Amino acid sequence: MLSNKLLTVSLACIFLWLTSFGQISNLTPYEKSGCKETPRYDQTMAFCRQLKAASPLLKMESIGKSPQGRDIPLLIVDRNRNFTPAAVRKSGNIVLLIQACIHAGEPDGKDAGLMLLRDMLINGQHKELLDHVTLLFIPIFNVDGHERFGPYNRINQNGPNEMGWRTTAQNLNLNRDYLKADAPEMQSWLKNTSQWNPDFFIDCHVTDGADYQYKLTYSLELAGNIEAGLTNWTRDYYEKNLLSLLDADNTPAFSYVEFRNWHDPRSGLFVSPAPPMISQGYFAVRNRPGLLIETHMLKDYKTRVEATYKTVLHTMELLNRDHPNFLQLCKNADLYTSSAEFRSKAFPIKFRTSSKDSVFVNFKGVEYESTKSDITGGNWFIYHPDKPVTMKIPLFSKAIPDITVKLPEAYVIPVEWTEVIKRIHLHGIKSYAITKPTAFTIQCYRFKNVSHQNISFEGHVSTSFNLDTVTMKREYPVGTVIVPMNQPLARVAAYLLEPLADGSLASWGFFDAVMEQKEYTESYVMERIAREMLSKDPNLQNEFEQKKNTDPIFAKNPQAIINWFYSKSPWWDSQLNLYPVGRILK
Repeated sequence: MLSNKLLTVSLACIFLWLTSFGQISNLTPYEKSGCKETPRYDQTMAFCRQLKAASPLLKMESIGKSPQGRDIPLLIVDRNRNFTPAAVRKSGNIVLLIQACIHAGEPDGKDAGLMLLRDMLINGQHKELLDHVTLLFIPIFNVDGHERFGPYNRINQNGPNEMGWRTTAQNLNLNRDYLKADAPEMQSWLKNTSQWNPDFFIDCHVTDGADYQYKLTYSLELAGNIEAGLTNWTRDYYEKNLLSLLDADNTPAFSYVEFRNWHDPRSGLFVSPAPPMISQGYFAVRNRPGLLIETHMLKDYKTRVEATYKTVLHTMELLNRDHPNFLQLCKNADLYTSSAEFRSKAFPIKFRTSSKDSVFVNFKGVEYESTKSDITGGNWFIYHPDKPVTMKIPLFSKAIPDITVKLPEAYVIPVEWTEVIKRIHLHGIKSYAITKPTAFTIQCYRFKNVSHQNISFEGHVSTSFNLDTVTMKREYPVGTVIVPMNQPLARVAAYLLEPLADGSLASWGFFDAVMEQKEYTESYVMERIAREMLSKDPNLQNEFEQKKNTDPIFAKNPQAIINWFYSKSPWWDSQLNLYPVGRILK
């Protein structure tokens, strides 16, 4: 009798627990607010833990700690409970990485993702989407910025009631950090990405800009900054079908555009390849498609979250539908980028968009007017969202390689450049250290016409320069790192180490020290030596006169003239402006 009572009580407790869980988790915190609010970090983590407790198909991990000590959550969802990269690869699944709140004031992806996981894991909806896809979901990437919470963090944005902040606690924009990897959060993200090597990537954002009818705009890399087979698949299969599915769902979408004249759609639309400091541009140089979602800031929060939900849902549908072909294309892309054929061709390291080549498109905008502001004296654009209009306007989207290079067989990074070597390791690029002093014949660069930006950007004073190419034989010490280019991440290595590449470490100032003169000569010494040099070398006199004639500022600067003669002497620092990273051509 007692055991029956205990059994009855136990069953009742289980029923109450299940009922309680259903009441709590069948509505996300966002839904419980009437779709007006987004949950704080602790609420989000609690809901993720409830999902984990309810479903054996989900594993919850931390990819690292933020500077303020918060875990950066990673949710792994796999129908067969494969929760490691090796197990998933063996299963033949596509690895889809979705992240939200890299800009923590733009939380649409977080709430859309939590609803989708709830629907798949608790409500039993859309479970077929896990047939051939393993889902990695980072609900909050910028966890510290997320907790700089308030109603006034996004002046251009219509909801939620309160939200996080754009940058990290260290005031770094993570979506400018993919290559240089300064932020601890990004370093953790890169380690995780190197382990999983996702096949497809979605980054969830909210726009700034003008008003128009579209609930959602998007960006895909189709300009030639990714292997051709994957580019064709992304354009001809994925983009085409995604737009059709979204249209059927009453979620019309358009490419994420800038305007030739800011705020003025009729001036023309401009689409540019994303640089690899930005998420989808970074995935392109990893040879993987990346989708940037930009829901429209002026649409209400519920509309934006639903648009993100549908985009993720349809992406999973399309990946499942074409999974064997897509995985083969990814494999082909890696093989091609590892090949000698790839290295034999000119490789674009910077693009620009043609200002002369355009096509006319129909753009679903709204009526607007421009008036002269009596406060600022500038143009004040006033939009009328109640007056939709379809505009036929030019779209400029033809990308042109602006700078190309012939890639080497390997790069050589001297052992003392520890921060550069650290970045190579963070990105998962294959490399090895030499175990004995070794001499290599290398091609390298010498910086010239160096200039620095007047203000800092993301904690760096950007550096610009031109290059001369020199060839030399140089001996390297033990620990020097060799980066062979017959590997899938050769594109990433090139963007990091080619100084003129878009977002290179050199452009961020990692090598500024080699551009600084450290030894100087006194005039009373150099005056005598200069005369000796002129008497021994008549050509030097001609060069000196030409320099004065073509550079009047130099001609009037005694110290500059002294330093010029010093630069022609054997005492000059031969390593000044010499880029330390060498290129092995054979």
